[in-house]
Amino acid sequence: MNEEKVRLSGEMSRGVSSVLPTVNPSSEKTLAEKKAGGLPSVVYVMIWIFFSSSVILFNKWILATLEFPYPVLLTAWHLIFATILTQIMARFTTLLDGRKKQKMNGRIYMRAIVPIGAAFSLSLICGNLTYLYLSVSFIQMLKATTPVAVLITGGIMGTEEVSVQKFINVSAIVVGVVIASFGEIDFVLIGFLYQLGGIIFEAIRINLVSSLLNGQEKMDPLVSLYYFAPICAAMNFTLALFWEIPKVTSAEIHAVGLWTLLANAWVAFMLNVSVVFLIGKTSGLTLTLCGVLKDILLVCLSILIWGTLLSHLQVFGYSIALVGMLYFKTSADQRRELIGSATRSWAEFGSNRPILRKLFVLGLIGTTIYFVLSGLAPTYAPVMDPKKAYDAAKNAVAGAV
Repeated sequence: MNEEKVRLSGEMSRGVSSVLPTVNPSSEKTLAEKKAGGLPSVVYVMIWIFFSSSVILFNKWILATLEFPYPVLLTAWHLIFATILTQIMARFTTLLDGRKKQKMNGRIYMRAIVPIGAAFSLSLICGNLTYLYLSVSFIQMLKATTPVAVLITGGIMGTEEVSVQKFINVSAIVVGVVIASFGEIDFVLIGFLYQLGGIIFEAIRINLVSSLLNGQEKMDPLVSLYYFAPICAAMNFTLALFWEIPKVTSAEIHAVGLWTLLANAWVAFMLNVSVVFLIGKTSGLTLTLCGVLKDILLVCLSILIWGTLLSHLQVFGYSIALVGMLYFKTSADQRRELIGSATRSWAEFGSNRPILRKLFVLGLIGTTIYFVLSGLAPTYAPVMDPKKAYDAAKNAVAGAV
């Protein structure tokens, strides 16, 4: 009987379907992309995060640190630079061939592009004015309310279907930003109002673009810049001509430097180019996660560069807003995919590095207990100011040299 079982099992044929795959399909795809000469997606993500963060920090540095308080003029310069480069690229490269798929004529340009350009200009102006009054970290916290503004303005304009469920979904963002605002140490009302205006105008622009592209193929950011930059540059320069240019002195321009202004405009333009490549290489979920990572990175850089002080209440509120924004911008399937991927990665990490995972968990618990107790317990030590510590370290190094 045993011999018969052995013989039968040995004679049993193995179908193709019973053979387990020995190669991960995703790794095959990655190998195929490398053979085709394409860069890994993480490279495009890092490039986009670099330019996106650099534009914000660069603008803050010029307007506040270098004391060049002319945000309208700076915005006009960015748009003039973008107009020149997009016109050159349209004639000598294929990066703007997407414009040929858009139905565009003089009537559509005046009725659609001009209003969108006006909203875009006002959004940029208000956003740059904010850098004169608020810290980069607080600005990023306020920008978390953009999805809420898009939902409300979309409901008013009839481009967004508004429901009670959607308002419940965005309620965490509102609550988190309100808590962060109460926790802001250097709160300036005029700066808060400018940022609020910038968010509203950006929401209007997004809904106008959605209405314009209804039934048409979506514009990529570079094609959008090709259409909007000329009209926006004209609007901003006209406003700057009466508001800021009469007050600008050659000494202020010399203090900033022409090469600095040129580099600033180049970084702003490269941000739009990097977005075009990023969209084609990643998913919507990846873009959302990268946006959150970029915001957190900017908050950290603001603390390191300008010595921005954050309260515990502010960190707590911003954390709620980030979680709410992730929930609102992702679907249920995407959330399940993200949780499943994170669970598998965590299990694999524990299997390969069990001691390191235990140390990580203990460190996380210890850090959490420290912040909770430090927030509840009375403090007798002087509050550390990162900016003073940075200046002291810089002076010490200069003295040693």
